[in-house]
Amino acid sequence: MTVRGPRTVGARPARRVRVDFARCRGVDAAVTESRATASSHRLSPLALARRLGRRASRAESKGKRTARQRLRQREVIAVIAVQSGLAAGLSWWIAHNLLGNPNPVFAPTAAVGTIAAALGQRTRRTVELLVGIGLGIAIGDGLVYLIGSGAWQTGVIVTLAIGIALGLAGRGGTIVSQVGGTAVLIATLSTSQRNLELPRIVDAVTGSLTGLIVVALLVPLNPIRIINRAVAPVFRTLAAQLRNLERALRTEDADRAIGAMEALRGMNPDVERMQDAIRGAEEVVTIAPVRWSRRKEFSRYDWGATHLLRVIDDCQDLARRAATALQYREPVSPDLCRAVEALADAVDQLYREVRTARPHARARRIALRAALHAGCAQSSGPATFGTAATTQIRVAASDLLRATGCSVDGANRRVRLAADLGRARAAGSTSDG
Repeated sequence: MTVRGPRTVGARPARRVRVDFARCRGVDAAVTESRATASSHRLSPLALARRLGRRASRAESKGKRTARQRLRQREVIAVIAVQSGLAAGLSWWIAHNLLGNPNPVFAPTAAVGTIAAALGQRTRRTVELLVGIGLGIAIGDGLVYLIGSGAWQTGVIVTLAIGIALGLAGRGGTIVSQVGGTAVLIATLSTSQRNLELPRIVDAVTGSLTGLIVVALLVPLNPIRIINRAVAPVFRTLAAQLRNLERALRTEDADRAIGAMEALRGMNPDVERMQDAIRGAEEVVTIAPVRWSRRKEFSRYDWGATHLLRVIDDCQDLARRAATALQYREPVSPDLCRAVEALADAVDQLYREVRTARPHARARRIALRAALHAGCAQSSGPATFGTAATTQIRVAASDLLRATGCSVDGANRRVRLAADLGRARAAGSTSDG
């Protein structure tokens, strides 16, 4: 852009000035950065050193967590690769040497397809594979008998087979793909090769069962390690955002509270991975005899994860109500901040106890401390959304207690007693004052 300067009487015309807006934005950014640096320099050297130390430790711990996650992913990939190779070779040997099939193509294919299915869905994948092959054989043979074989006949057979499979299954998946593949084989090879049906079924059964045997007996995954790997991000994010929400309440920062609320709502991918891991672990402890000793430990995880999902929902509602309270500039009780902080501590402690298989006594005490602070906050007479936030903390504390194994009545009773004690303490301190 070109800006013309003003003309002056008796003087030469002013020179044209070219304004580089990109450069101006860069100058503004540099000024902003220099101001931030100057404000940081106003800190005392000790405070600045502490801040830099905290940032360095956080970066180091994050790097270590990332490295551990990558190592664990490589371990899982290596195990699944070994399972697939072993199942493919073993199924081919069984079909060729023991069952007499000179060209057992479908046996290793079915074995690899079974193992490559998502963890927790292998048994269902095997059943769907066998059902799809049987249905494809029935539809293909029937239509070849009625309309014969050829180019247009193959198209008609596959169209009808896929349509029937989708109508029966209601969705795409293993059944539909196997129906279509088997119908293609029957329609195209029936003129040159006879009796394709029985070898196809035998190969499918051999490969699928071999894959399940390899998964169950020879190279079974550790179900507890699977769950530990999946629940870690859920616990870390939940505790971190609760602490972020506590800071938002303490500093009355509505934007930070909204950020915590959005982060809690964005936990769905981690939650889905946790649920998939639990389904996979359930499959392992069900079909793998060497992992049957882990059933009790798995049941404990399964119970805790069910109530952990409720805790996440409770914390999402808590963040929403806290953000609304800050937006309406409602007064924030210090006890409300302490209650949210105690709730974050309870989540952290529960994760440590779950990971090390220790009793949940300390996590229960911390959760009850959150309920006690919530009762103290309620006694101070908070406004509408503050009252709703304290109630939500009590609900989250009750669900945390249930995640540790408490019954519904026991958890609610203990939380109610803790909140009543908090109200009584707050009332006593007020009267003393």
